[in-house]
Amino acid sequence: MKFGLVSEIRHVETIASGQGIRIFDRLVRQFGAGGWRKLKGVATVELETGEVVEAELHWYEAHGIGKRKMKIKRFLG
Repeated sequence: MKFGLVSEIRHVETIASGQGIRIFDRLVRQFGAGGWRKLKGVATVELETGEVVEAELHWYEAHGIGKRKMKIKRFLG
C-alpha cells in the first residue's frame, strides 16, 4: 500500500538495533553498512485513495543512509 506522510512522525521508539534486527544482513547488502535500527512511530498519512488517517509506522534507519522500508503496521482510530 502506497502512502504519503502528512505530518511529522511522533512517539518514535527503537524496536531493535544491530544484529537484533532479523533482516540485518539484507539491509547491509541492499543499502550498505551503518548503525541500523528498527523504529516505530505514529503519523498522519494519506493513502492512495486520498483518505487521511492516523497510523503506526515501522521502518529501518541508519545514520548517513536514512529511512528505508517504511510500512503501515496498523491504523489508529
